[in-house]
Amino acid sequence: MKKIEQCKKTLQSLGYIEFTFEDFFSIFIELLENVLQGHETSIGPEELLERTRDDNVSDYAVMFFRFVTSGEIQRRAEFFEPFISGLTNSTVAQFCKVSVEPMGEESDHVHIIALSDALGSNSSEGDAAMSSTTAAEKPYITLLYRPGHYDILYPK
Repeated sequence: MKKIEQCKKTLQSLGYIEFTFEDFFSIFIELLENVLQGHETSIGPEELLERTRDDNVSDYAVMFFRFVTSGEIQRRAEFFEPFISGLTNSTVAQFCKVSVEPMGEESDHVHIIALSDALGSNSSEGDAAMSSTTAAEKPYITLLYRPGHYDILYPK
């Protein structure tokens, strides 16, 4: 929840009006609170799956992640700029408006690193975030990059 609050502050500091992203954040927070065990509104995996099959819920969750990713890329523009200029001929802000925030746009490694950093899934920011996980750390999610998309790999 602290990371989500920080993401909200990042977007506000970048000039986003809270009205443009507050619904996405509130839906995601509600989903998060619903899956926390011991919370008064806790739900199981089956109920979560059912809720996320609703396009309105899943689209809002995706938009939450898109705004968080955009905010992190813009907050750390100096770090991400060389990767973005290698992909497109646009500024960091233009890249976020065209390739990160709109629905239907593909996500790539830049997006994954930014989202992971913003939500605290990587142990540190910057170059260390681009390296692989050490043997002592167990990743929350393992992704397999396939041309055009990532697949989630589940442990046996």
